[in-house]
Amino acid sequence: MTTTLKSKLQDDLNAAIKGRDELRSSTLRLTLAAITKEEVAGKEKRELSDDEVLKVITREAKKRREAAEAFAQGGRAESAEREKAEGEVLAEYLPKPLSDDELNAIVAQAVEEAKAAGAEGPRAMGAVMKIVNPKVAGQAEGGRVAAAVKKLLQG
Repeated sequence: MTTTLKSKLQDDLNAAIKGRDELRSSTLRLTLAAITKEEVAGKEKRELSDDEVLKVITREAKKRREAAEAFAQGGRAESAEREKAEGEVLAEYLPKPLSDDELNAIVAQAVEEAKAAGAEGPRAMGAVMKIVNPKVAGQAEGGRVAAAVKKLLQG
């Protein structure tokens, strides 16, 4: 039987607790809590798929990045470092981010598809984003994708 991403997180949490790795165990605890919260949200409890778990981890990693920036701007370097370290722990469970070249190639292909469907110029942004987003899910941030699309549509 293949192990799910959630059970891998659980196993890693147990190992971190046994190894007295406070940073890793607290980060994984918070992430598993967010996953459980997502599972019980809505009308009935359900098991999340690996893709859904990945979305939760991505969201948690983004929170850590934003918190680290906020702490750094507020002059709280120690807290910023902690958030960065937690973000690095979560990054181990995420797919490798796309390089700028890979992202631009995917966006260029999507722009061509949108043009073939009749969407052109800056107004094609929505159509292109619809094509690109499923292809880069979890591998590139939305803002980075939007910037790449905008640049190609204007260029």
